[in-house]
Amino acid sequence: MEDLLLFSKTKNCMKIISGILILITAFLSFKHGWTAITNNASQQEAEMFTRIGITRPLSLITGILSFSVGVMVLFPKTFFIGNVVNAVLILLIMALSLKAGNMKTL
Repeated sequence: MEDLLLFSKTKNCMKIISGILILITAFLSFKHGWTAITNNASQQEAEMFTRIGITRPLSLITGILSFSVGVMVLFPKTFFIGNVVNAVLILLIMALSLKAGNMKTL
């Protein structure tokens, strides 16, 4: 009986941790998306985007995709595809940095 109670507590703890991580992921996606959409990037971020070849239209597209990731992660049916889109965006930035020869960005 004690094992079942311990399992139940562990399961509830994992649900809480999972919920917190989902909220952090959604917050960061909204933050990055909003920054890209409103063109509120810091000077350092703007220089990095210029060096790796991300133009304003591409920045707007990545901002919209990042913002949509924040929404998709919040719903169970779109959670997986939201994380896939997020991974593709990260890989895109990494690939553009490698193409530009910018190892410091990675």
